[in-house]
Amino acid sequence: MNKITCDICNKAYSENDIITGHGIRHEIERIIQSEHPDWNDHNNICKSDYSVYRNKYIAQLIDEESGTIHKLENEVVKSISENEFITENINSTVNQKMKVGDIIADKVSAFGGSWKFIILFFIILVLWIVLNAVVLSNKSFDPYPFILMNLILSCIAAIQAPIIMMSQNRQEKKDRIRSENDYKVNLKAEIEIRTLHEKVDHLLLDQWSKMMRIQEIQIEMLEEIRGKKSSKPAST
Repeated sequence: MNKITCDICNKAYSENDIITGHGIRHEIERIIQSEHPDWNDHNNICKSDYSVYRNKYIAQLIDEESGTIHKLENEVVKSISENEFITENINSTVNQKMKVGDIIADKVSAFGGSWKFIILFFIILVLWIVLNAVVLSNKSFDPYPFILMNLILSCIAAIQAPIIMMSQNRQEKKDRIRSENDYKVNLKAEIEIRTLHEKVDHLLLDQWSKMMRIQEIQIEMLEEIRGKKSSKPAST
């Protein structure tokens, strides 16, 4: 049989033990070219050398797979360490911007809407009526029909209403800021989840592609082993 020289080890082999450059995967061919820059499709390689480079390619795929996982882990850690929290305490932020009038309005509104105010106000009214109608009946400062008391009640109502509205407006502003903050948090969570899904899908597709390539090489190696067994002469 004609002997063909392997362009890698420069040894002569039979045609059955030689593979041409046209029959080699491009990925394995690039590994060969990294060590032998003059390699091209017209060169020949023996099966033993081809097996060495094929094993290097499989090892490279495994290293890339583990490297991809580590890279993804590093990206997640970096994202967590660098990203600032969007969530903030709205109460503390708003309280820092409060003026004296806002503080007074909140306290008046809180006191005016409590049972303490109602009971205290009712006691004062009863004492006012008893004092002017019974105790000081001859020298009362506000005789029946208690015009002064009605005037004071009207003034209190006129002052209390806008104060309560001021407190409600500030509370509405606080609720609006809280809603905007919730929207930003939800938006960021949605973006992070979508990005995570894309990374996982990309990782799965990449793993599937590498597994298919490794499986093809394994099938090719099994066919070579089966060919070697079938080429052996049967024992007599």
